[in-house]
Amino acid sequence: MGRVGSSYDNALAESFWQGLKRETMHKRLFSTMRQARLEIFEWLTYYNARRRHSALDYLSPVEFEQQHLRAAKLTIAA
Repeated sequence: MGRVGSSYDNALAESFWQGLKRETMHKRLFSTMRQARLEIFEWLTYYNARRRHSALDYLSPVEFEQQHLRAAKLTIAA
């Protein structure tokens, strides 16, 4: 979702969208638009905070950030 013609950017975006579709919408019928939006919002919250990512050594973004902050504090203290 960055540069035009970059296959790496496209692969990242495609992975994100297939995850959203597979984990939230596959074989589901929402009764209202509000329900669909709520389900997607909940998935996005999960994806952005708690879901483990291979690019982060299989840590969740929250865990990765906590490790990073701890390492930065140790560096400053040393």
